[in-house]
Amino acid sequence: MEEKILICEDSLEGIFTAVYQAYAWRLDKEHVFLQIGEEENLRLFAEYITVAPEPEKAEKVASTVIRMMGEEGYWDLCCMLASNDREKGQAVYRTIVTALKNGQGRNVLSNVKEPYIQKAFEIARNVNYEIHHMYGFLRFAELENGILYAKIGPKNNIATLLAPHFADRFPLENFMIHDAGRQIYVLHPAKKGCFVVTGKECEELCLPEYSKEELYFQSLFVEFCHTIAIKERENLKLQRNMLPLRFQEFMVEMGKK
Repeated sequence: MEEKILICEDSLEGIFTAVYQAYAWRLDKEHVFLQIGEEENLRLFAEYITVAPEPEKAEKVASTVIRMMGEEGYWDLCCMLASNDREKGQAVYRTIVTALKNGQGRNVLSNVKEPYIQKAFEIARNVNYEIHHMYGFLRFAELENGILYAKIGPKNNIATLLAPHFADRFPLENFMIHDAGRQIYVLHPAKKGCFVVTGKECEELCLPEYSKEELYFQSLFVEFCHTIAIKERENLKLQRNMLPLRFQEFMVEMGKK
């Protein structure tokens, strides 16, 4: 049977819309593949179909996933969708198919004997690891206008997944999380929900300098960290293992005096 390859956008809406269309078109689930973006090498005897993201269809898939897999299962799928793994689209699709077909629902990711489920579990676990690392390694700094600003450079697209954690911790603060690699800003106005700024909107953002108080306390913090360090016990290899360099770049205490 001819394979159907659905080309979708690398986003939650894009992938969920492709999942919706696979069911709406009643395609043979064993011969459907979700592909993120275009690829140079095309498969023989395969039909390529481009699927544009549609919010309404994506919302229907999200509602079904929450009903069948629960909030925790939906979170795992969101983590998978945030991954930089090019095979995540197919892993998400097969996970949803298995959850609906076998009625496993909330326990679907525990069935790691299935190759696609094992892949999905690994993707979700890796993204979850990075999110939990960022909970501890992310650093906010105060700008001149009083907004708290945090710059990060994660492997995966997790800025929007980090925001709810900090919105819960700092509901009365105006803050923003900036993914420098992807040029994504997640903004949180005080006492309100978060929203995302991307693309051309990012170019229009003109961030003020750090406040004088912020610079003063940063210098004190760096001095403190260097003062309490014991040079004879310095172990850079262990330090990089516990705190990878990609996190250190955005941490004020790792700066030089």
